[in-house]
Order: sequence, then C-alpha cells, then structure tokens
Amino acid sequence: MSSDLVIVYHRQPYEEVEENGETVLREHKSPNGIVPTLKSFFGKVDHGSWVAWKLAKDANDPGWEPRIEVEDSFGSYSVSRLPLTQKQVHEFYHVSSKEAFWPILHSFKDRYNYDPVDWPNFREVNWRFAEAAAAEAAEGALVWVHDYNLWLVPGYLRQMRPDVKIAFFHHTPFPAPDMFNVLPWRKEIIESLMECDSVGFHIPRYATNFAAVVQSLMDVDIAKRERVPNDLIAEGTALTERRVPTVLSGPSRDVHLSVAPVGVDVDYIQARAAEESTKTKAEDILNDLGDRQLILSVGRTDYTKGGIEQLGSFERLLEDRPELRGKVQLMHVSVSANRGMAAYGEIQSAIEEAAGRINGRFGSLDWQPITLVSRAIPFKDLVSYYRAASVAWITPLADGMNLVAKEFIASRIDGDGALVLSEFAGAAVELGAAVATNPFSNRSMDVAIGQALDMSETERRDRMKSMQQAVRRYDLSSWGQSVEDLIPSKHRNAA
Repeated sequence: MSSDLVIVYHRQPYEEVEENGETVLREHKSPNGIVPTLKSFFGKVDHGSWVAWKLAKDANDPGWEPRIEVEDSFGSYSVSRLPLTQKQVHEFYHVSSKEAFWPILHSFKDRYNYDPVDWPNFREVNWRFAEAAAAEAAEGALVWVHDYNLWLVPGYLRQMRPDVKIAFFHHTPFPAPDMFNVLPWRKEIIESLMECDSVGFHIPRYATNFAAVVQSLMDVDIAKRERVPNDLIAEGTALTERRVPTVLSGPSRDVHLSVAPVGVDVDYIQARAAEESTKTKAEDILNDLGDRQLILSVGRTDYTKGGIEQLGSFERLLEDRPELRGKVQLMHVSVSANRGMAAYGEIQSAIEEAAGRINGRFGSLDWQPITLVSRAIPFKDLVSYYRAASVAWITPLADGMNLVAKEFIASRIDGDGALVLSEFAGAAVELGAAVATNPFSNRSMDVAIGQALDMSETERRDRMKSMQQAVRRYDLSSWGQSVEDLIPSKHRNAA
C-alpha cells in the first residue's frame, strides 16, 4: 500500500529486543523524543511509511523481511528496512558523517578529516534510501527526510519521483560558508537540498547560514525575508538574528526555509515529575546532599559538548571560593554515543582525568566534589535529579538545540532552579532568562556558575517562570507544524 507520508530517518521507529529467542518490536521507552513525535504524524494521513536502515551480514540476503507492517499505539504503518553491512554503516555513518560532516557542522575545523571518506559508498547508501522512499510514496505524497547523513536523498528522490513533495530537517547547527565550504562535496550537497520544497532548521541563524552557503555556490536569490519573532531573540546572545530568509528562488523551484525549534513533551515530563516515586527519589537525593547544592551537567561524550572546559571552570570555582568546598556537588553525566571511535575515547579519558584530579585536590573522606557518571540514566530517575538540582549547567561549545536544558525546565514543577546555558546552544535564543555564558571564555564560565549558585530564590523563580513559558511555547507538538501544509490535503485523515 502506497503512503501519503514517508519519513526517512536513519533510526528504526521502535526498539528490537530478544524474547524467548525471537525478535520483538517495542516502542521506545520514553515517549519524550523525536521518534514518537514523527510517528504521531501518521495519524494525519490514510497510510504512512518509515524508511530506515538495519544491520545485515549480507546486504543481498539479510535473512529478514525488508518491508514489514507495524501496528502500535500510533496506528498502522509500513517500515522499509534497508539492509546495510557493518562496513557500509561504518563508512556511511562513523566515517563520512562523524569524521567529516559532524566537525564542520559544529565549526571544529581542526577535527575535520575527509581523507578516509568513501564518497561513492555515501552516495550509494543515500541512493538506496531515496529508492525506498520513492517506492513507498503515493502520487503527490510528502517525503520528510531527516538530518545530514541523508543530504543526497532529496536530489536522488527528485529524479525518481518529480511528483512528490520533499521536506528536509537539520537536527544540527548549520555553519556559515567559510566553514561549510571546506567540504569538497559542498555543491553536490547543496544542489540536492535545493530540490526540496522545504528545508527546516532549529533557529534563524542556521537558516541564514544555509542561505549564504547556497548563494556562495549557486546563482540564487533570496525571494523573501521576514522579521524574527521576539520569542526567538535573546538580547546579547551569540546566535540571535533579527531577520531571516524564508524563500530561496532556486533554478527549478522556490525553496521555503522554515524555522522550528525542536522541543520536549512538556506534559509528559511534568507528569513524570509529579509522580510520587519521582518526588520520593528527589527527596532522598536532597537528604543525601544535606546542605550541599547539587550542580547537574548532562550530555554526551563529545568534543562539541564542552565537558573538559566545564570541569576546568569547576576547578577554578573551588580554587577561588574555598567557602564552597564541601558545599557544592557536581554530578557530571557524560554518556558515550559512539563507542569505539578514537576522538570520543580521547574526550572520555580527558574527562575522567580532570575529574580524578579535582577530586584528588579538593576531596575529603566525607565529600567528593565530582560524581562522574558515564552511563545513561533512566529518564524517570533523571527527572528526580532535575528536581533535586540547584543548578543545571549546560555549556556546549556548539549544539543544534539542546533538549537537556528544556527537560530540566519542564521538570521543575516547583518553579525553582537555575539554568546556566551556553550562548552557542540553539536553545539559548529561546531561553533568554537563563544565565548565559560563553564557554570559550574562562571568566564568563566562572562568573556564570557563581551567579547561579548565589542567585536569590525570587530571581530564580522569576527566571524559571519565563523559561517555562518559552518551553511550553515551542514544545514537541509545535515542532512539526512547519510541514503540516505539505501533507496532501486530499489524503489527510479526517480523524
């Protein structure tokens, strides 16, 4: 059965688990995430499809059905699973995407390495994604492609199916031309994206950068600019824009640029925060802390996340303010998302070394300044820590959005708590009431964490109220509205 909406994403829309020797499909444990939100759009059409990859020993004979029908709480939909070998995944995702694209997207030119990139493999994988999407799409359907590792899909798909509408969303930052154009495949990528009907970004700065890149590579006019709404302008922060291009007049079509900050499921998080078990665990954490203030930092082990710089700031805090020794506790959660990759292993080792040094310098028999956690914390437990923390310390060097900051805010049903947030996280343009900091400046980092720890309850509550309004305004349900108009109206599910 052909589909009116085809979502193309590298992850499958469920978790595969083994039960009694059989593979069972389960919905993701936390409904607070991108995958459940994307699946919710299937309820707007008569039939939907999802295209993803699945690991196979032999891509030609994977030993499982490439296409299956799934029925879960979101309804019935098809899943087209592309069999990729371990080598293909390594070349396509770990090398091309993570060693070449990721550092450029986050403006870390010194970590960029395109020498090992197998570009023909990247093209082949993207072509296969496009083929699968083309096979699933009904006449005039919307194909919604997600993230930079599928950059070439729109161009290939337009060749195969000129009738469909194509939307693309970037879940990362998008850099200016002097950074993006380091990529030797820049024009091929941009020509593909210019075959879309809509290209989406988290914040106006990324859309502005994209338009500049396009104009550096193609003879394209900006057909329309609009004023950025006030709720996406945080005065004095690094990523703020005043006007944003919204339509590019391309060689074959007008391409609409949409700005849609991804959010969190506020109602879900607040419901978890209000549960008695969450409250009890938060009270237990506070009892263990005694009169100490908990500073909570949560992120992935990645050079973009600024973990080492943050630990350096904490060390200086303890040096410069001896009265805080024994009075603050930093819980630093740094979870590896790409095990086995050398760059991330180096970061993890550096974080462990810094934490060990700080604990050795300042710790005592009854107090360790840093609790370092290198594994993922179940979300229900994480909400308890959000509720117990005096300060959430979120200071990436670059980040497309940062949902941890929004989760913390949504969790604070008590209306208290302080947030220190990097100017270079996309969320900073929404959260003007956070304590903004520049993670490239020692002084800025040190002043910000000190300000948050010293903040009066009245100021904390005033700031938190403003931030909660912002998180509610751009919640997870509002994020996908930018593509609603592209869904074929004749196929929309009236229910």
